[in-house]
Amino acid sequence: MGKGLMLALLVVLAGCTTASGGFCTVSSPLRLSAKAVDALSDAEARALLTHNRKGQKLCGWRP
Repeated sequence: MGKGLMLALLVVLAGCTTASGGFCTVSSPLRLSAKAVDALSDAEARALLTHNRKGQKLCGWRP
């Protein structure tokens, strides 16, 4: 699960702007179960947190 999740996060973060819309149009908050969070590597957790904080700042997402 770790490599797949990291790849998905990188794709989401890399595609911040597309021809069909900006970050807020094409992204949504990433919410995981407690079990999934426990299985994250430090790098995966940082990527997930970065994505969600960007959404809070740009799109008004709430925790």
